[in-house]
Formats: sequence, C-alpha cells, structure tokens
Amino acid sequence: MTDPARTVLAGLDADRPALEDLYKDLHRHPELGLREHRTAKKAADALRACGYDVTEGVGGTGVIGVLRNGDGPVVMARADMDALPVREETGLPYASTVTVPDGNGGEQPVMHACGHDVHVTGLIGCARLMARGPDAWSGTFVALFQPSEENGDGAAAMIDDGLTDKAPRPDVVLAQHVLPYPAGYVGTRPGSFLSAADSLRVTVHGRGSHGSMPQAAVDPVVMAAMIVVRLQTVVARELAATTPAVVTVGSIHAGSSPNVIPDRAVIELNVRTYDDATRGQVLDAIERIVRAECEASRAPREPEFERTTSFPPTVNDEEPTRRVADAFGAYFGDDAHTVELQTASEDLSEIPQAFGVPFTYWAIGGIDPERYAEAARKGTVSQDIPVNHSATFAPVVQPTLDTGVSAMVVAALAWLGG
Repeated sequence: MTDPARTVLAGLDADRPALEDLYKDLHRHPELGLREHRTAKKAADALRACGYDVTEGVGGTGVIGVLRNGDGPVVMARADMDALPVREETGLPYASTVTVPDGNGGEQPVMHACGHDVHVTGLIGCARLMARGPDAWSGTFVALFQPSEENGDGAAAMIDDGLTDKAPRPDVVLAQHVLPYPAGYVGTRPGSFLSAADSLRVTVHGRGSHGSMPQAAVDPVVMAAMIVVRLQTVVARELAATTPAVVTVGSIHAGSSPNVIPDRAVIELNVRTYDDATRGQVLDAIERIVRAECEASRAPREPEFERTTSFPPTVNDEEPTRRVADAFGAYFGDDAHTVELQTASEDLSEIPQAFGVPFTYWAIGGIDPERYAEAARKGTVSQDIPVNHSATFAPVVQPTLDTGVSAMVVAALAWLGG
C-alpha cells in the first residue's frame, strides 16, 4: 500500500516551497463563504496547470477538478475554502488584515481562523503530485473545493447546482481537517466523529411596562433568565451520562433602557448531538421548557422558534475508515492515531449522501509539537493551545502542510494505488 504513496510523494520536496508560499498567500487573503472568488481561482488555475478537467462556479464559487488515469476506482477528495469573520491576533508576518463591509456602515475583519487555508493547500499539493505520478496509480481522482462550509450551506449549494451531474460518481469521498493536535499527527475515527449542530432563535413575548411598575408587566427578561437556567438540566438530567450532547445559550437580547420592562426577549442557542434520537430528544426538551416557562409566566403570546442553521452529524463509514487507518499506520507509523470524538460540526456528509457513496473524514494536527508537549506536561492544553475559530489559531507551516498533502495522497492511493 505504501509503495505507490512513496512514489507519488517523492515529488513533495520539490513542491514544498511553492506550497508554503501558496499557504501564506491564502492565509493573508481570506474570504467569507460564497465570496471565495480569489481562492477558487487559485485552485482552478492550479488544477488546469497540471492537466485536470476543471468546472468552476459550482454552487457559486465551488470548483471541481477531474483527472482520469485509466481504469479503476473514482476517489473524490474535498477541501473547504471559506474563512471566518474574526480579527486575526496571531502576530504572524503573513497575518490577515482583510476587512469587508459589515452591512451597517462598518468593516468586518476576516481571518482563516479554522484552517481551511491548510485544507486548500493540502488538496492542491495532492492534486499536483497525483498528476505527476500517473505510473503509480490507476483510476480517476476528483479534487473538489467547496465554498461556505462555515455557514453550513456550501455543500447543499453545490448539490443544488448539479454536482452529481458535473462530477463523476465516486466510490468514496475523502476529507480532512486541521485540529489543535501536534503537527505531524493524523487521526482517524470510525463511526461518529463530528456532532450535528442546530442553532435556534427563540422569541418569548411579555407585556412591557415602566420599570417601577412591574405588577403591570409580564417580564420577558425574567422568562428568558429562567429558561436559560432550566435549559442547563437538559443534558445534566434528561440524558444518560454516557450520551454526549451540548446545549449552549450564546446570546440574549431584551430591552434598551434600565427603567423599561420590554415586551419581548430573544434567546439564541446552539445544540450539539451525535445521533438523530438524541438530537430529537434535546430539541423537544428545549421547546417543552420554553413553552412551560412562558405558560408559567402568563405570557400573552406563544413563543416563536426559528432554526437558523443546521449541520448533519459526521458519521464515518466503517470500511473506508479502516482502509485509511491501515494506510496511515503503514505510512505515518507512530504518528497515526485514533482521534477523540469532536464537538465541532461539518456539512461534508451531504456530498457523499447526494452520490449515495461512503466517506471518511480524518484529523491532522497543526500545533507546534514542542509547545503542545509542554502544555500537556503542565496539564494546560485547554488554556495554552488555541483552538479553531480563535483569533490566535495559526497552524505551524511545517510539518502541518507536509502532513496534509501526504495524508490526502496516502488515503487516495488506498483505492487508486492498486
């Protein structure tokens, strides 16, 4: 299994400087979801330069590159391209200073705070090496660059725009994500890997009044406060201790003056679960608690519920995950691991679902190994190691990029390498 991979990856040394420059360029020029025009052009140009058939503008800014190399399986590898509305605080010489209009007359900073620049660079590096090593493999390699993963609508946008007609039907879909583990680390996990995520906006209605006359009001601030407290019991008292889930209230908005009781409060919350049964149980419990608190407070109107975003769970198929894990073990040795269950979320699984094919998704590390080891020694990993979406999250260039390129090549050749 490793011979084709080592043959293809023999070209990595020559490509390394260009890939490092590409990564720094992408990091310096992040783009928000469905606005990844520059990034998409970089990917499309790189694919065309090494012989891929390229389709651009799929689902807005998505790119598909197809390289046919004789008979054999079809492997699709996906990288997400979008950045986040975060002001970068890494202090790196290639840090982002990009801002975009925020819609309110101001400017919104943008940063690659989740590592999608690593994913794009890794897939471009893999695609180039696959094109330059055709004697080591047979079949079809499809490089797919997806927009707007952070918003949860990029995969659906590509599918709605005819992805399954514009790309060959794969035998397997592959993807990876850089996470706060030591650089050089690769981690697979069969079954549940990433959580489902549901974001809700709940509006509770009261009756406004002067702050000195609460007897004339139905106070939605008190209602919201009681709801937030009671929601903490959903995971703690309604789920088994062995069933993972998270309920987080991230935002409460009510009123605009200290001496005015408002007539409504808006609560925004996020739910993370790993299977449909738990997902349904938690969402039902939230609605039950909100309605009961409103009734107990004699609210004049029923509460309103809006699902603002929804991500499916990422549940890796067993056989392709085992195959990739075996290939990683043979190639990476002691750096290949089984990764822990993650509470982050993804829309990747919608793509293999649309094709009706299996998939596997794995982790690579991006933190300086010495820094991580020191934090682990002190027991301060959660305090000292920046995580994805942090303003200080910045994967070290190497060996992160080498690992990302190598992992994608090794995984693809687990099917294409004979």
